[in-house]
Amino acid sequence: MRTNFDFTPYRRTTVGFDRLFEMLESGLLGEAADGYPPFDIVKEEEDRYRITLALAGFRPDEVEITARQDQLVIAGRKAERQDDDTYVYRGIATRSFERRFQLADFVEVRGADFENGLLSIHLQQVFPEEMKPRKIVINSHASAQGGGAPQLTSNRAA
Repeated sequence: MRTNFDFTPYRRTTVGFDRLFEMLESGLLGEAADGYPPFDIVKEEEDRYRITLALAGFRPDEVEITARQDQLVIAGRKAERQDDDTYVYRGIATRSFERRFQLADFVEVRGADFENGLLSIHLQQVFPEEMKPRKIVINSHASAQGGGAPQLTSNRAA
């Protein structure tokens, strides 16, 4: 059961959240409701994350990872094979899938590992230098008479 919610009052009082409201209204946050393949998202450090997908039955060459500006797409395509086996029960899902993750601004994919049926994708949020906070030195009136221009000092963590 889906209920519609009117975001108009919030749109009037916020700036820069248009994409978030569009996602909420279109239902993209609930995308891939079937839950396949299952995944975990782990925050490893303040600016580092890891997404781990359980891909039993897949080989690394059957999985493709695509990173766009604001989206990470993981797709798996299982090659058709001819089995002479007669299965009584087939519980290991090997169906094709495509899982999408919306990435926040300045999140970059740093690498991926595939081990023991688990695909781990390493992400890091990297802010450009001009986006990092900086400390502004306040000049007194006396120092301004000396012809000194306003000074900016960097208070950034390395």
